[in-house]
Amino acid sequence: MNTCKIHACGALWVLLVVIIAHSPVFTFGSALPVFRIDSALIVQSDSLLIDDFSNSNGISYFGTRWRMFTDRVMGGLSTATWDYTTVEGRSCVQLRGNVSLANNGGFIQIALPLTKEGWALDASSFKGIRIWALGNGETYHIHLRSNDSRLPWQYYGAGFVADSSWQLHDIPFSEFVPEGLEVELKTDRLVRIAVVAIKKEIKADIAVARLEFYR
Repeated sequence: MNTCKIHACGALWVLLVVIIAHSPVFTFGSALPVFRIDSALIVQSDSLLIDDFSNSNGISYFGTRWRMFTDRVMGGLSTATWDYTTVEGRSCVQLRGNVSLANNGGFIQIALPLTKEGWALDASSFKGIRIWALGNGETYHIHLRSNDSRLPWQYYGAGFVADSSWQLHDIPFSEFVPEGLEVELKTDRLVRIAVVAIKKEIKADIAVARLEFYR
């Protein structure tokens, strides 16, 4: 083998190693491939930013897009609007609406896939979800979906009260309760996060300035 071929082979091996090192990890026996969090994504030693809503285009820090959903997808009557705005000096996303329990409805939400490929995200090195929120004194919820959440009504939920001033809430993964399924939350298999007003007839008004995984 001549020198040019040796160098070419060597370059191919280096390229292959780089691709493998930066590729999502596939786990045998799992329903979805798993994306391991690269340490280069961690902007602080104790947290991983999901979104700070500094972009008004609906694109999160992970490169995925926020969407709004209401119970009207299943025949409910709840109404909602959402917008990127500034509240008391903080860039944020604001969800407003009226939650109705009529027609077996009862929720409005903004939701975010955690990877662009639709794979599962491994957040097992973190303790929970940190949220900076402002609201109208009502209880709101964070919903997490894993690859165990195969049906639309299956999720893991935890609540917090959004008061009239900006407050930080640390919600440990241990507080997330399964809804519609009996499997405990696997934090190495997360696929989606949502901010939700649910199961209570309220006039919803919540602003979120920042979402993180925290250690």
